[in-house]
Amino acid sequence: MIEEQVILVNENDEQIGLMPKMEAHEKAVLHRAFSVFIFNTKGELLLQQRAAEKYHSPNLWTNTCCSHQRNGETNIEAGKRRLQEEMGFSCDIKEIFSFIYQAPFDNGLTEHELDHVMVGYFNENPKINKDEVEAYHWMTLDNVKKDIELHPEKYTEWFKIIFKKSFNKLKI
Repeated sequence: MIEEQVILVNENDEQIGLMPKMEAHEKAVLHRAFSVFIFNTKGELLLQQRAAEKYHSPNLWTNTCCSHQRNGETNIEAGKRRLQEEMGFSCDIKEIFSFIYQAPFDNGLTEHELDHVMVGYFNENPKINKDEVEAYHWMTLDNVKKDIELHPEKYTEWFKIIFKKSFNKLKI
């Protein structure tokens, strides 16, 4: 199996190359990524708990799904693909903003991403892929904010960064 490639970008989100995903995380090279936030009509956010077998941040809670765009794939296409792969459903999503962040991990890897944040709406329960997702639950943004303050160790580093940066943009 060929290792997945990530799209290397500059600060203006212009593609400057490709690199194997693991190498990009080992070298902390800036690359394109996306994060999807799915809400229901009650205003609750669908959170996922990452599978125990994930190579970093296993069993931690995070946004609905996130990953990396493939070469030639739009942000929306990538978000919809990964939403189907991880959570077992599809819905319309739209990009609301993007930003750059860097988050090192205890295992020597670093996320250094230009992250495209997308939102969508879905009112059913997902059919999670157990290879990717351990569990899920719906929470209001205010309850997520309180829980992150009380138990930051339960959440992925990128989710805490994105959530803090985008809380007011996500409020519906």
